[in-house]
Amino acid sequence: MDKVEQYRQFVKQILTEHAEISNSTDTVKAELIFDTERDHYQLSYVGWQGDKRVFGPVLHFDIEDGKIWIQYNGTEDSVAQRLVEMGVPTTDIVIGFHSAFKRQFTRYAVN
Repeated sequence: MDKVEQYRQFVKQILTEHAEISNSTDTVKAELIFDTERDHYQLSYVGWQGDKRVFGPVLHFDIEDGKIWIQYNGTEDSVAQRLVEMGVPTTDIVIGFHSAFKRQFTRYAVN
């Protein structure tokens, strides 16, 4: 299996695990979005709580140029560290929700 395909599997695994432990109800669902053609992956909540609309991302990853970009992390988990534990080198992980200036001070890739 090539590197990018392996990264796709890792990202899907993380998102699926978070969806399984999510706070889904009868009216609010955890929705997994896997766009393997463009390499966008997301877990969102979608539904209604009474008369209030619930919609928003929980986690969002992209794979660009052979690197995993963490675009959004609305959890308390360090998904970057989880990727490292799965075997992804820190040089292939970008914390995309930080500016490039801030990313230079992390142990992960700048871009």
